[in-house]
Amino acid sequence: MKRSRLSYDEWKCIISKDMFGKMVNSELLNGYIGIINIKEVSQTQIREFDGENIAVCDKGRKWLSILPQNDWYCITAMMDENGKVLLWYIDMIAGQGIDADGVPYFDDLYLDLVVYPNGTIIVDDMDELEDALSKKDITQKQFDLAMETSRRLQRGLLSNVSSLTEYTRKCYELVK
Repeated sequence: MKRSRLSYDEWKCIISKDMFGKMVNSELLNGYIGIINIKEVSQTQIREFDGENIAVCDKGRKWLSILPQNDWYCITAMMDENGKVLLWYIDMIAGQGIDADGVPYFDDLYLDLVVYPNGTIIVDDMDELEDALSKKDITQKQFDLAMETSRRLQRGLLSNVSSLTEYTRKCYELVK
């Protein structure tokens, strides 16, 4: 299982970025909200959807991280320079914390959901989740946790893209 820091250090194409984040305890969220402003990249990262190329990692892009405490997912809203969401990337997670550098992290359970502004939801990396279980990199309990969290999100928060957009906007207002 991979540990991912919300500084997104694994994105080697990001040459320069500004980061800000904070813990929030409100009706909206109990957890961490962070924003990364991408200043310079070595190469634009493109995601294709419905015949359209979406530059998710490029100069001027913003990534909003929403990591609820006591839950099993992390939302990354990838936005353009004006704060318009290009897509949401949701990681199913096994745990979370704050490392010695003070950076929040999560333990990635492989399974992801990608949500597009038109409401389309794509289940991503199911093969990686199944492979991790077969290799005993994760337990059956962790596999079930990833699957149930994915189903719960699809039935709840992600089922109405307008509500998801509004939730994201409110979170963004707290850190922009």
